[in-house]
Amino acid sequence: MAIYRIHRLKGHLRQPFRYAAHTGGAADLKPRDYSCSETVEAPTPYAAYFAMRGAETPLEPGDVLESETGALRIFKFIGFEEARWAAAAEPTPEPAGPPPAASVVL
Repeated sequence: MAIYRIHRLKGHLRQPFRYAAHTGGAADLKPRDYSCSETVEAPTPYAAYFAMRGAETPLEPGDVLESETGALRIFKFIGFEEARWAAAAEPTPEPAGPPPAASVVL
């Protein structure tokens, strides 16, 4: 059985998540929007959902399950979908060496 780490969406972001339009493809997640709470042992994300359904803090839309392999699945109203942590934009590298000198033709 797999062990899933539960990342809970912070409370002030639940309402905007609820009314956001559904988009296709993998969701880009910001780590600052989540807090890691507990783990659950289950064979699939859906089994984890049903195991947590009767718990004191069940999974809610916006919560994320992270498997032992690092794969992320976000819980939406339609089920679990693929997700990934958003990477910070990499700075553009500066060219090496001095800029080329302008040649003057007479």
